[in-house]
Amino acid sequence: MVTQLGQSVSLTCFCRSHFISWYKETVGEKPLLMASSYYHNKNIFYYNNFNKDFTETKRLSVKRGFDSCNLIISKTESGDSATYYCVAMVENKFKFGEGTVLIVKGNISSNSMSVLQQPLSESVQPGDSVTLNCTIHTETCAGEHSVYWFRHGSGESHPGIIYTHGDSSDQCEKIPEAGSTTQSCVYNLPKRNLSLSDAGTYYCAVASCGEILFGNGTKLDIEGKLCITKIPHIFSQMCGKI
Repeated sequence: MVTQLGQSVSLTCFCRSHFISWYKETVGEKPLLMASSYYHNKNIFYYNNFNKDFTETKRLSVKRGFDSCNLIISKTESGDSATYYCVAMVENKFKFGEGTVLIVKGNISSNSMSVLQQPLSESVQPGDSVTLNCTIHTETCAGEHSVYWFRHGSGESHPGIIYTHGDSSDQCEKIPEAGSTTQSCVYNLPKRNLSLSDAGTYYCAVASCGEILFGNGTKLDIEGKLCITKIPHIFSQMCGKI
């Protein structure tokens, strides 16, 4: 699920269970329990550092139904980018849902950081190679960020992580800007011998200063060929793009 900074989203969970919880897993960190809900007495309990957003700012809320338990995030922030899991108690066992990846696109103004991905789209043939580019402009927390790449394929329910630069301080191709305190770091994701399964939208994500920021994505189209063979009197073959 992709949304813009400041928008509201509703993460759905359909399960007939008296006890359902929501967990948040930020890239590179362990899952954290956010809230638990009992259907029979309507009680909702909040955990870790999420209590303030549930009870004071009201930015987070849980809407419970007989066979559903939705997590609602109002006025999304960059730090909301994460994978959210619905966990239900079924036959005295905890069962995890597949998870929903939430990508919040926008700038982290407080950290003076921005992410630029190039190209915006690319069309190639099977077997070709391409290099995706991710440029990070930052003023603070320089050298203290990690870079991740996600791919969201056609028909997939959510993006999946495919590569990480880890602690990227030594992998950053630094480009100083004259007369400015801004530092630009360039990261490349080379893709070789492409196949139809590589098609999708690739997102570059930067984790820095306790927040994560996603780029706008690069759409990669793989143009295959469909061949039809005709044998009336003379052998012939026609190929077209698919």
